[in-house]
This record gives sequence, C-alpha cells and structure tokens, in this order.
Amino acid sequence: MNGLASIAWAQGTSGGSGGGNTLLSLVPFVLIFIIFYFLLILPQQKRQKKLRTMLEALKKGDKVITSSGMWGTVTNLGKDSVTLQISDNAKVKIQRDHIARLRTDEED
Repeated sequence: MNGLASIAWAQGTSGGSGGGNTLLSLVPFVLIFIIFYFLLILPQQKRQKKLRTMLEALKKGDKVITSSGMWGTVTNLGKDSVTLQISDNAKVKIQRDHIARLRTDEED
C-alpha cells in the first residue's frame, strides 16, 4: 500500500507544474488566430468599409455595376433603393446594397 501512495503522490506533484505546459499548448492556437485575423478578417472589414462609403456617396449620374452584373446609370436615389437606367427606355429599381462598384471610364 505504501508503494501505491508514493506513486499517487508522484503523479500529483507532476500535475501541479502542468499549468505552464497548458499555456505553452495555447500559444499555437493564439498564433493561428492572429494570422487569420490579419489575413482574412481585417482585409474583409476594410473592403466592407470601402463599399459602405461608396454606397453612401452615390449620386445621380454615377455609372455602376450591380452584384448581378447589370450595368446602369443612377437616375434616382432612395434611402434603401436606387433606380438605374440600363438602356434608353428601361429603368430598374434595386436595393442599394446590390451595387457592387462604380464603373471606370475605361469600361465604357
């Protein structure tokens, strides 16, 4: 019985210093999270902020491309909607969020 008690005591004392090992085992997960943040999350937040700024600055006459690929010119702006002229006699009303980007002069 005395031998079992000494084995149990020896195992108990080695578990007490395991706190440092636990912190060291978390370091790779923290590094992975930091890498994901800088490679995936931060650039996505920057793109969303840029898109939000562009949507807030829309004005009549802007030439845009929607997320579905339609090309048009802004003719009317509402709070949540935009009216696009897509040809001489055709106008389409879409949600403001569906405008993907402004067209450049080279694309015309």
